[in-house]
Parts: sequence; C-alpha cells; structure tokens
Amino acid sequence: MKRAYSPKEIIKKTYKTLPWGGKWESAFGLPEENSTWFICGASASGKSSFVMQLAYELTHYGGVLYESYEEGLNQSFQERLKRFEMDKRQGMFRVATDDTITDLRNRLQRRHSAKFVIVDSFQYAGWTYPETKALVDTFPTKSFIFISQEAKGEPLGKTAVRLKYMAGVKVRVVGFRAYCQGRFNPDAGNSFVVWEEGVLRTSNNI
Repeated sequence: MKRAYSPKEIIKKTYKTLPWGGKWESAFGLPEENSTWFICGASASGKSSFVMQLAYELTHYGGVLYESYEEGLNQSFQERLKRFEMDKRQGMFRVATDDTITDLRNRLQRRHSAKFVIVDSFQYAGWTYPETKALVDTFPTKSFIFISQEAKGEPLGKTAVRLKYMAGVKVRVVGFRAYCQGRFNPDAGNSFVVWEEGVLRTSNNI
C-alpha cells in the first residue's frame, strides 16, 4: 500500500522556489523552481514578448531551452531576441526548432542540460496529453513552460485545456498584461506589464 502523509509531515516539507522579487514576485508569487507553467493569450496580446522577458529572467536561475516550434527562427523571433537583449544571456539560453519529444528527452538526459524548457507552442508541438505528462514526470527537477494558442478566451483544443489544469502556474496575457491564474497567485488584482505603451493604447489612454 502506498504511503499516506500526516499534516505535520506535509507542513514540515520545504520547497525550492524561484528567488526573484520585485515585479515578478508581485505578479506571480514564489513558485517552485520545477513548476509547470501554462501561458495562453490571443494573437497580438503581448504573449510572445512576455515569454521572452520570462525567459530572460529565468536565465538567472538556470539554463533555458526554447523550443520554437511555431515561429522557428523567423524574422519576428530574431527581432524579439534583439529587443530583449537575449545575446547578453549567451550560454544560458538556447533555441531548438524541430525536436521530436524523443529528441527533447535525449537533450534533457545530458549533464548540464537546461533547467527550464519553453514549448512554443503546444499546438505546433503536436504532443498528446499522456506523452506530455510522461515527459514532465520523467524530469521532476525541470520546469516546463507550455505556450498555448487561444480561441474565444480558452486554450485551443481539448488537450491544451487538460494541460492547463495540470499546470501549477497558469498565466493569461491580455492587452499587454500578464495575469497569474494559478496556485501561486499572490493577489488576483496584480499583473505583469509586458509593454507600457501597448497597455496605454489598448486602454484608450493616449
């Protein structure tokens, strides 16, 4: 029979959380370093810019592997790298474009492999829910960050909806603001401003 835990045992457990502060902690709290993230948002909402800013921040805590399935290495992706000065994080940030889930498993089994894995987008990756969950379960010390397309305010596809419920950190990007909807949400009213000018434009304050 599998073990059952007492309240005291659970309360005594300690967790290694992301040691960030400032605007990141204000918007997203202190999630565990190995949390699973689910980020969604409509086209042109600022989602891609938010993800690149998150990637930059995460390079301070471990290597980041960006699986760019949807955009590949096109011009817009290149411009985003320049805008957020990802070249300054040389050695901590890598991009792959056509890994199968087996390829990714092999990468993550190597010594000194990335601690944070961004999958952009989950729909373009084409993975099933069982194989995605198996991947996450195989690497419990890694953090997987899934980017999802959206339709009518919801993740696109039943598999993505199911994945959203599995994630501990849920983020929706709307009008160039990122809102945390997950278990670590410190304050439902807080948000991460992705682009100040974009927020002004979308709120008709200019």
